[in-house]
Amino acid sequence: MTRNVGSIDRIVRIVVGLGLISLAFWGPKTAWGWIGVVPLLTAAVGWCPPYALFGINTCGRKGA
Repeated sequence: MTRNVGSIDRIVRIVVGLGLISLAFWGPKTAWGWIGVVPLLTAAVGWCPPYALFGINTCGRKGA
């Protein structure tokens, strides 16, 4: 697995993931808030399966 999630993308995923998880505690308090674990995991690992499938890479250029 090569990294395909860049720095800004990772920050956005962390913010969105924490926001979604907060819905499980505050707000509607449904189990759907736990879907926020997915962006947190992809941010932690630095690899996103759909990005790999579609050939997307937000890491930037190497050696440019």
